[in-house]
Amino acid sequence: MIRIQIINDNTLLRLAFAIRQKVFVEEQQVDPRLEYDEFEKISTHFLAYDNNVPVGAARWRKTNNGIKLERFAVMSAYRGKGIGSALLIAAINNIENPERKPIYLHAQNQVIPFYEKFGFEVEGEEFEEAGILHHKMIYKN
Repeated sequence: MIRIQIINDNTLLRLAFAIRQKVFVEEQQVDPRLEYDEFEKISTHFLAYDNNVPVGAARWRKTNNGIKLERFAVMSAYRGKGIGSALLIAAINNIENPERKPIYLHAQNQVIPFYEKFGFEVEGEEFEEAGILHHKMIYKN
């Protein structure tokens, strides 16, 4: 059973960081100095569980360009089970956006089709972020 929880303490945040460490730093070779940033404290973080095992993480934050969804990570053994979908839906549903600011993300190229299923559209040219090719995607709800 998949369950998504908003992170509200440092113990849960450390679990999310451990997932991001495995997925981004170890698996994708992202420099840890790029993975953990000054926005951790102002972001709303989420933890995904599969049968009470923490297996996924994500966050959103307000930026000058709108509301950015980021740091979506699911442990490799749990991919393809709907955890990423549950995280994305939970994050979008959690956003309070009375000003209707754009909701966007920077998608690694291989997961663009995943985000398109949820109403995101590619905007602009391909770019590199942390050594990985990305495209900006805008939520067209």
